[in-house]
Amino acid sequence: MKGKKKGSIRKSLLACLAGAGILLIAGCGNNSESGNRIMISEEGEEKVVNLFGPMEKSSPDAKNISRTAFDLTVGIAEEKLGLTVEYRTYTAENYQEKTYDDVTLDRVRNNMDDLYLLNPDTILILGEEGRLLDLSELDCVKNLREVVKTANTVDGKLVAIPQEVVVHGMFVNKDMFDRYGLKLPETPEDLLECCRVFKENGIETPIGANRWWLENFVFAQAYADLYNGGNTEEEIAALNSGESKYSDYMRPGFEFLQELIDKGYIDAKTAYTYEAIEGEGPDFLAQKTPIVMAYWSAANADTAYGKLDFELQVIGFPSSRGPMPVVSMTGYGINMEAEHLEDTKDVVEIILSDEALQLYAETNKVISPSKNVDVECIPALKPLKDRIEENVYVLGSNAGMKVEQWGNTCLIVRMLLNGSTVDECMAEFDRLQEESLGK
Repeated sequence: MKGKKKGSIRKSLLACLAGAGILLIAGCGNNSESGNRIMISEEGEEKVVNLFGPMEKSSPDAKNISRTAFDLTVGIAEEKLGLTVEYRTYTAENYQEKTYDDVTLDRVRNNMDDLYLLNPDTILILGEEGRLLDLSELDCVKNLREVVKTANTVDGKLVAIPQEVVVHGMFVNKDMFDRYGLKLPETPEDLLECCRVFKENGIETPIGANRWWLENFVFAQAYADLYNGGNTEEEIAALNSGESKYSDYMRPGFEFLQELIDKGYIDAKTAYTYEAIEGEGPDFLAQKTPIVMAYWSAANADTAYGKLDFELQVIGFPSSRGPMPVVSMTGYGINMEAEHLEDTKDVVEIILSDEALQLYAETNKVISPSKNVDVECIPALKPLKDRIEENVYVLGSNAGMKVEQWGNTCLIVRMLLNGSTVDECMAEFDRLQEESLGK
């Protein structure tokens, strides 16, 4: 498993973060735009900040909304500061077999750029290595939601900040639930009962699943109390020290998944081969299955679940504390040895200001990292938004945990789908924890 792990984690992370379109290109590892290239700036007397990310600056008529929104915020910074943000971009063609994460790690370690768009696993690695600037003293930080600071703090330092909060939820066909007199599930027991009724009424597979996102069910059950019980810091410290075991947290979620598989509510063999949305999406759209998993922005995108012939509701995953949103984070980080350090800090202050984040959130219709920015969402997303506004959530990625969460859990869920026992899956968590304690 170890030999394939890095690439698999990258894919799983980016499947999670598909709602943040600016990362999707890097995650796929394809040169999807013929113009992509590595840009070498010719500074001269001009003030420049070098940004490394997965894409170039979009053209004025670009159709990628996420990229356009980011460019708008960069434009504000360029105008106010009288400088240029140069986009240095990743392409699979130029880097051959290296993933976006591989290249980012190399570039940061060699001080090649000033500002980076980072995935959760690289935030953890570079934060532990002390290569990212502590952003906690920036003015924009005082407006951040606690969930953002929790997710991107390493060894007490806030090392990355995103422009949106990526939230995963359970997408349900409300019409199908109404047809059989079912209430939307809040607990694992509720979901099992709903699936039983659907199955008895001829619905072959009540839950449409893919090989990336079933870990959301695990996170919701594993960490509902950790993140919402008032002892988050103490519990994470116990995990990081080895006093507590990740496997003890994870076991109930894996046993629940195994029960869903055993009862035929999830088709494990099919899920193992399905890509996110592309696999299970057609059956959900055709109303053959009432439940799928996806990220917030999928409810707004016509290419995903934004145009339906039935009433959609997006709710949290079942847990002992009710519907639980699962949140994951990317972030912008500054190289500790940035050549243009002060200018880069100024750029970050502006693109993460409430003014810029309001523009970004309105353009993308997403949840902002700023607690001062609120954007109306479609009715289908209101149940999920309400929980986030109540500060009820679990993190699927947390740079403060020594064992990387999203990618590792995704891979171990795939072990379960491929026939491993729950005990074998827990043994893998124990191995990863032992490995982290040895570092």
